[in-house]
Amino acid sequence: MPLSTTGELVARAAAGRRAVAAFNIVTLEHIEAVVAGAENAGAPVVLQVSENAVKFRYGNLLPLARAAVAAAERAAVPVALHLDHVQSDALLRQAADAGFSSVMYDASRLPYAENLAATRSAADRAHARGLWIEAELGEVGGKAGRPALDAHAPGARTDPGEARSFVADSGVDALAVAIGSVHAMTTRTAALDHDLLKRLSCALDVPLVLHGSSGLPDGELTAAVTGGITKVNIGTALSIAMTGAIREFLAADPRAVDSRAYLGVGREAMAEAVTAIVRTLTPGAPA
Repeated sequence: MPLSTTGELVARAAAGRRAVAAFNIVTLEHIEAVVAGAENAGAPVVLQVSENAVKFRYGNLLPLARAAVAAAERAAVPVALHLDHVQSDALLRQAADAGFSSVMYDASRLPYAENLAATRSAADRAHARGLWIEAELGEVGGKAGRPALDAHAPGARTDPGEARSFVADSGVDALAVAIGSVHAMTTRTAALDHDLLKRLSCALDVPLVLHGSSGLPDGELTAAVTGGITKVNIGTALSIAMTGAIREFLAADPRAVDSRAYLGVGREAMAEAVTAIVRTLTPGAPA
């Protein structure tokens, strides 16, 4: 089917009091697994390419982006493309022409005033190219190996009043909020601040996004959606599924050398993980 836009998928999810799952992709196997898993669940999905993934691909956005577009256009469910955690202005400029309908511009590492100024400029440029733009206020720790912030550290949580002003002054279309999740968690033991999420949901009239969601158990994910989250980012969960399946395969057959064999089991494991997560975020999806 035609390529969908992130904005329309998020709006549709919000109207149904659901969340759309957004999975970070690194390889063609990731792309195929996310699409297959979403098709099995019968629900839409967002394919995300992070700036770090572009760096891994020798700094080239187009090869992975074109593969994602081709897979999305052949999918049996709506699929959109999102450029994630962008700090490079040069990369931001490539987004629209590469098939992306949205971008997350990440200046959250900066003090508030600098974050706002950089995000306002990015939002103006994104909107001029027809891109839906997400930003982050507060800091979801764990990105690029950085430790999670202490819950009481300045900037570790998104302040509702500050968030209201930030959204109004920056012009962004969605806001990623820091409410207790952490990037790159390999155990599902994180707990969210649901009272803070409730206050943020009441304070803001743009969609709320949850980063670092791989570390959350199903109950926390469900509660996050009930509390107002409408886009949920997942990356590490796919890495865990793929790596675990490949490790098991190679341990059982140490002489195996055909990459299709072990990449195939890794792809299948990721697809199963995608289906499970999508069903958690989309009540009523086919069992």
